[in-house]
Amino acid sequence: MYSSLLWTLFSEEEFTSAIVKCNNMSVPGPDRLSWEHFKHIIKDKTCLKNIIAIANTCFKIGYWPNHFKNSMTIVIPKPNKMLYDSPKFFRPIVLLNMLEKLIEKVISDRLQFHIISNNFIYQSRLGGLKFKSTTDARIMLTHFICMGWIKNMSTSSLAFDIV
Repeated sequence: MYSSLLWTLFSEEEFTSAIVKCNNMSVPGPDRLSWEHFKHIIKDKTCLKNIIAIANTCFKIGYWPNHFKNSMTIVIPKPNKMLYDSPKFFRPIVLLNMLEKLIEKVISDRLQFHIISNNFIYQSRLGGLKFKSTTDARIMLTHFICMGWIKNMSTSSLAFDIV
């Protein structure tokens, strides 16, 4: 049965928990701000409330500011290549404005919570989900193998790591 879900206003807790996990060593985007800057900025409750107001207003009026859409692409060479005469030997990285990234992280955390708590995703789908690590995948694989043994089935598994 489908139930509609109202979009609730963002909270201080959502923003503080999203930013605490961010690595201070990340490269800043076009706005030249880093996670370290934002961690200091949101310690000021007025600044945090203003950031939350921006995010809530974007949803309320259905508008994503152009500032959030700006990005900067840098191209870095892949390590251990003898020659760099082909585009496949380089890795482009897109850098976004940090405020946009922070709001995006909060939205992502919220959506993932709703997806998992409402069972909108198949239980064995592990890639890219929080709290669904390779350890969880190994436990699930072990469970499948043991269930096969209980049913007198021959079960095999082959795993390898590509570096």
